[in-house]
Amino acid sequence: MHTTNPLLWLDFYKTTHAEQYPKGLTKIVSYFTPRLSRLDGENHLVMFGLQGTLKTYLLKAFQENFFNRSLDEVMAEYTRILDNTLGQGIVNYDKIRRLHTLGYLPIQIKALDEGLRVPMKVPMLEVTNTHPDFAWLVNTLETALSCSLWHPMISANVGYMYRKIVNKYFDISVEDNIPRRRALGDFSMRGQESLDSAAVSSAAFCLSFVNTATVPAILYLEDNYNCDCAQEEVAFGAISTEHSVMTSNFAVDGDEITMLKRLLTETYPNNGFSMVSDSYDYWNLVDTLLPQCREEILNHNGYLAIRGDSGNPVDISTQTVSRLWDTFGGHVNTKGFKVLDPHVKVIYGDSITPQRAERIYQKLVETGFACNNVILGVGSFSMQCLEQGSQLQPYTRDTFGIAIKTTYGEINGQPLMIYKDPKTDSGNFKKSQKGCCVVTWGYANNSNNNDDSRSSGSGSNGSNGGNRELTYTDGLTFAEAESHPENLLKTVFQDGTLTREQTLGQIRQRLHGEQF
Repeated sequence: MHTTNPLLWLDFYKTTHAEQYPKGLTKIVSYFTPRLSRLDGENHLVMFGLQGTLKTYLLKAFQENFFNRSLDEVMAEYTRILDNTLGQGIVNYDKIRRLHTLGYLPIQIKALDEGLRVPMKVPMLEVTNTHPDFAWLVNTLETALSCSLWHPMISANVGYMYRKIVNKYFDISVEDNIPRRRALGDFSMRGQESLDSAAVSSAAFCLSFVNTATVPAILYLEDNYNCDCAQEEVAFGAISTEHSVMTSNFAVDGDEITMLKRLLTETYPNNGFSMVSDSYDYWNLVDTLLPQCREEILNHNGYLAIRGDSGNPVDISTQTVSRLWDTFGGHVNTKGFKVLDPHVKVIYGDSITPQRAERIYQKLVETGFACNNVILGVGSFSMQCLEQGSQLQPYTRDTFGIAIKTTYGEINGQPLMIYKDPKTDSGNFKKSQKGCCVVTWGYANNSNNNDDSRSSGSGSNGSNGGNRELTYTDGLTFAEAESHPENLLKTVFQDGTLTREQTLGQIRQRLHGEQF
């Protein structure tokens, strides 16, 4: 796919729309909007992934696989595919020739800052053409933009959901100088849909945490969000065993204690590491083998994190903390909660959901232990599905009703207010904006003056600062929206050039109110 003409990264029907638009159409404006939430109690979507998409799709892919290739080569590929699938004479190929000859993408994209939590119905980005001959190009890009953006936004939301849980229980039980961003990690790569989706999803999760098992997430963030793991906290991995390591050594040694002592004294004498510990008899290892290694553990220049990987995660993780306390002790922090000796920790990453994470923290607090005694890992289930009562809600583009819809056009320079409002829409969410939009800061429960031509939508957004919320107004002409002094939709892409870049650090602080 990465060597394919990017004008073939779309639905078939998009290739035919240029000829279907009204004659004389010189401009189209479309908006990317989350229209509803199917999640209980969550009515915001984290804005993230656009800069990465612009760099990989609109810049790199178009330059390398369209504009830098010869016109003959591009047209041969384009016509071969479409003539043999849609039929000869269906697609007017002249538009592709003219775009290639133009030499750049005549597109303007305006967007909200990444890291903002955007209420439902508020537009997150605006796409329009900058050349009157290429109005058709705006919605030709819709499929790839939608496909590329919904997943990192969902994963950023997942990370933020877990961060809220961590913040709640760390406030209660953990010293304030202990970083919350190290409390959880992403363990999801092997269960993601593809290598690309794994990197992007983990990068999004890393807006809220710095622990990940997904190496390419760091490369994705460095390539697209102006950061450098040699200079700053982009993300961190961890040293850990796996079952193949533990079981193969057991096959040689006939026990587990030989491997445990070798890890502590020979392999990682000066490094913290985690050890999967349930290959055979987890509680025997915790209650019998670890006490036999007490001297090696306490003389180890690092920590040993005991990792269960089966059973009830709430019981396994919290009971392990209690039993390690009985063996190794620790101290009581200033908030009155017990913290294990720094040579031992507990880590658990199997079947951790938001509900289970919260129950683990609740049980630790109830039994007098600080929540930083346990490090949790979030796997692919939680990245792709949420438990709501007895139901499972899979994460898809439809979780937040994400869509890109055309709401404005111009015919020979004259404004054209465009909208959809299907009477059969029983969910009452498919009604689009009408005309051009501006997004501004408002305040909770403020009233907006609506009439037949202009409307407003908003939602609370506490993480963006106090009682402020993002709100939108539609019904504007393109010229009115362009000149609006408070519009938060800022130009990030113009005529083949990235015009505004943000860093990972800026996005993290924006999402977490300067408390990342």
